[in-house]
Amino acid sequence: FGLCKEAIRQRNDLKLIVTSATLDAEKFSRYFFDSHIFTIPGRTFPVEILYSNEPEEDYVQAALMTVMQIHLTEQPGDILVFLTGQEEIDTACQLLDERMAQLAPMNPPPLIPMGVYAAQPSEVQSSIFEPAPAGSRKCVVATNIAEASITIDGIYFVVDPGFAKIKTFNAKTQMDALIVTPISQANARQRAGRAGRTGPGKCYRLYTEKAFRTEMLPSAVPEIQRSNLSNVVLTLKAMGINDLLGFDFMDAPPVQTLINSLEALWQLGALDDEGLLTKLGRKMAEFPMPPEQSKMLLASVDLGCADEAITVVAMLSVQNVFYRPRDKQAVADQKKSKFNSPEGDHVTLLEVYKAWSRNRFSAPWCYENFIQVRSLRKAQDVRKQLIGIMDRYRLEINSCGQDYNRLRQAIAAGYFNNLCRRDPNEGYRVMRDLQQVYIHPSSALYQKNPEWVIYYELVMTTREYIREVCTVEPEWMPKIAPNMFKQADSRGISRMKASEKIEPLYSKYHDRDALRTLARRKC
Repeated sequence: FGLCKEAIRQRNDLKLIVTSATLDAEKFSRYFFDSHIFTIPGRTFPVEILYSNEPEEDYVQAALMTVMQIHLTEQPGDILVFLTGQEEIDTACQLLDERMAQLAPMNPPPLIPMGVYAAQPSEVQSSIFEPAPAGSRKCVVATNIAEASITIDGIYFVVDPGFAKIKTFNAKTQMDALIVTPISQANARQRAGRAGRTGPGKCYRLYTEKAFRTEMLPSAVPEIQRSNLSNVVLTLKAMGINDLLGFDFMDAPPVQTLINSLEALWQLGALDDEGLLTKLGRKMAEFPMPPEQSKMLLASVDLGCADEAITVVAMLSVQNVFYRPRDKQAVADQKKSKFNSPEGDHVTLLEVYKAWSRNRFSAPWCYENFIQVRSLRKAQDVRKQLIGIMDRYRLEINSCGQDYNRLRQAIAAGYFNNLCRRDPNEGYRVMRDLQQVYIHPSSALYQKNPEWVIYYELVMTTREYIREVCTVEPEWMPKIAPNMFKQADSRGISRMKASEKIEPLYSKYHDRDALRTLARRKC
């Protein structure tokens, strides 16, 4: 929006129209020179809002009780329940099935729980749009994907616990955290509106009216204030905007996040010591992806493994390649283990794509192996786009065959800042700041414990997990990232060893002057 504002200031013939169902219109108007606001009312039916009298201690149980109350006492109409993630949704659907089974002697009308979240295959997600059989009621349990991204006909009742899982970037720890946070007032209104699409409906808010008016933010925290900005900074630098701290952001990001992004780009070689774009940085800016991935692709050209690197980047750009249904987890894990590579998750994703290609991009093959065909097709599209960019700039696309050492070196060239070494006690230590982390249980390297690894993503859930992990050799680092690593002196000793001193260890059963053995003790 800052660039649009500057363009409008310089060109009187340029008109800008900003539309959204949830934006703060007054804020946008002030930012864009007190521009006009046009309100276009939607064709919605009235929705009755019902609040809880007291705050709920367990919002999942409260949501399930509300669903059962609606189903047994209210008029016909489907129910939409908002929860925060896959685990909660699967658990809620299972509990609803169990409670309906307990009520079977009373012969209540059938209730059909249906979960929907991003990790599901498209054919499973599409089933929520089918009408419920006559005499039964459908209960869709969804994440905030159902707030605005999809519209389900037949919804007359909405159950809103008031929470959502938001991905937030911590500039200090360089870590993304999936945090369950209260939604904003704008999100709450959007959720309530889902009950008024087909006819007059009801929205059951599982929080008090006072909490809605005094504790919830008017609108959600802007994404630019809770995201990694390395790609944004690189793009602005490529446009010739060097004064980032003075740039007219609509919602200024934290200064520390900008400084960390500049430092990360300098470490990658995209910026020089004065903070100006280098030749490498200008090439990196041409790729619509995080700077680490564009550096990885450019390094792969020199290493002769660009074909494999393009596939890996395309697979990393999509989420949830593997599908793990709740009732077939063991079978799904067994199928996935066939693709696991000792080199790590990046090569595992490459092997999945290669196998799909050998099977002529077959959808039945994906279903058989619990792989999401929608994700692979999206990766295929991204791969074609990347090949087009590489061809445009006449970058050679060669294959390394089975020599995955070259591919791992290309990955390390982009993600050397994420180098970790195994901790003697447990987990790993990030070499950048010695933070303790753990390999995610879904990784091909889980419980394999290689000495050195590089990760793609660090996420805080129940603990600090590293995802998409690749093994590396430490001797590669000084050549790949001379700004960050240097070859150790083989004749020297470490600081830990230097802090130790030798003193005799005596036996209490012998004379104190009798030397028994030697031990090292830290000063």
